[in-house]
Amino acid sequence: MTTTLITGANKGLGFETARRLLELGHTVYVGSRDAGRGQEAAERLGARFVQLDVTDDASVEAAAKSVAADGGLDVLVNNAGIEVYGPDGGIVGAAGLTGEVMHAVLETNVVGLVRVTHAFLPLLERSAAPVVVNVSSGLASVASVADPTHRVHGYPGVAYPASKAAVNMVTVQFAKAFPAMRINAVEPGHTATDLNQHAGRQTVEQGAEVIVRMASVGPGGPTGGYFDANGPLTW
Repeated sequence: MTTTLITGANKGLGFETARRLLELGHTVYVGSRDAGRGQEAAERLGARFVQLDVTDDASVEAAAKSVAADGGLDVLVNNAGIEVYGPDGGIVGAAGLTGEVMHAVLETNVVGLVRVTHAFLPLLERSAAPVVVNVSSGLASVASVADPTHRVHGYPGVAYPASKAAVNMVTVQFAKAFPAMRINAVEPGHTATDLNQHAGRQTVEQGAEVIVRMASVGPGGPTGGYFDANGPLTW
């Protein structure tokens, strides 16, 4: 039996990934900052619930102890993430970017991811087939954002792409440090979720495809990579 924890799983891509992995036979923990919403989501799915705020050390440590007490962990999906919008509801571009905005995005999207990964490493190291999936973005590709012909070139935001580029680097370095684990970053595509005010062009069912696929890789699968539904991406 494969046991999986998904952060930010009470809605959107996290919820759909949980649903799909449950169908594949995983025991799934719905990690959610909001206990009420997380518990409700877990009940709807038939999953387990664990309260987990990726920005809070005590919350993450308590979640790790709870999962350990129940038997351990095989797959960690670092899905929780945020984007920050300006007072007008628009994306904060370079001219409006402040240290406060950058700090908030990095704290959840990068520091939070590292905090959770670090806390659950001892459990993953005891697994026969440990897997970590870091939900990144096509905006993490410096080559793509810099290319005026690429679809992501016109995105004006700074904090979110920078945070996901950092996630990619974290992914590569952790994969090198833990060669027995399969650790990859994925780009789910421009999916309609609360993160982008439901402006995405595809459904959560489509977006979750690559997350589920990489959460299901075996010991001989890829590691240290960056993938979308069609295969490897340019860094």
